Amino acid sequence: MENLTSITARGRTAKSLAFLCSLALAGITSAQNPGLDLPARRFLDTPATTKYAVIMTGPAVGDDNAARFRQWSLSLHDILVRDYGYSSQTITLLYDDGEDDFTGGDRVDGSCSREGIELALERLAERVKTGDQITLYLIGHGSGSEEEAKFNIFGPDMTGVQFASLLDRFDQQDMVIINTTSASFGFSSSLSSKGRVVISSTRSSSERYDPVFSGYFIEALDQRNGDRDKNNRVSMLEAFEYAKANVELWYEEQGRLASEHAGLDDNGDALFSLDPVVDIADGRLAEIAYIDSLIEEGENLSAEGLALKSRMQDLERSVIMLRARKAEYLEAEYWQQMEDLLVDLARSTARFNSEFTSTPPALDSADEPIESQSTSIR
Repeated sequence: MENLTSITARGRTAKSLAFLCSLALAGITSAQNPGLDLPARRFLDTPATTKYAVIMTGPAVGDDNAARFRQWSLSLHDILVRDYGYSSQTITLLYDDGEDDFTGGDRVDGSCSREGIELALERLAERVKTGDQITLYLIGHGSGSEEEAKFNIFGPDMTGVQFASLLDRFDQQDMVIINTTSASFGFSSSLSSKGRVVISSTRSSSERYDPVFSGYFIEALDQRNGDRDKNNRVSMLEAFEYAKANVELWYEEQGRLASEHAGLDDNGDALFSLDPVVDIADGRLAEIAYIDSLIEEGENLSAEGLALKSRMQDLERSVIMLRARKAEYLEAEYWQQMEDLLVDLARSTARFNSEFTSTPPALDSADEPIESQSTSIR
């Protein structure tokens, strides 16, 4: 009789195969555009890659917003540590005036001021190496439009153009920017660049009300709720689509006309698609951009296990990239390459589950999302 471990491992393999099939079949009906080239060297997850996150939370107007911004900031920080392998060495939290007077503990690293932001990015630039990934997450209020759009911070506000100039030094790193502020569109447009994923909670400078997008984006990351393809990872495209769908549902349930429409740009044209999919301009880079680190808290993988996990992630990425370039191949050639990748990935996954993955413990009431249930982070 099979033991529980073998049954569990086989179940994981079946889920992985289901994910692979969905990746392959998605390319059948897509009208791929061969003129769109997915950057082959972007967002490579290797054992040498280190991922950093900088959370910037500006001052709040009103007690309700203050409580919401505080909870989003701490929840995001703790989720990255708990679920994605980050640590105090790879997360920087800049919060309001930087004073620890709201039970943030030692998580707060400084103020979300011009000086605080410049110093944090300067220190980060001294640490990162080529191929590392940086995720910037903006929480708070925004104002203005076009090039005058601003992120409201402690002290003088900062325009998108000014903020973009601070990022020029990171041209050898992969970057994701998630701007969840009100009136975020104009500011976010200034940050658009080739090889960079930029997500904006609003798609128009007229959308000035405080968005709820941030809460749902964090919910997508919490316990990997946004993992639509069930590969135990959440891509930036998955998190965006999860948050966008839930924002639409929230407004519908409230009986209100939606005052925010999130957009995503990852081809550098600053146009921001409202509905990015892999067969149009935006979404192709975001689909291979993951926030998780290769080594997660408590995994304790050997060098062999780490190398195998890295290979699995590289194969998954290759499947996505091949599917995106389907129009460039003859039908038979495409499916032969796809089959080779799927078989290789299935075998690698089966071996990893068999040799390096222990049986997960059953969840109990203590295994709740950070900061209680997900509804509390909206």
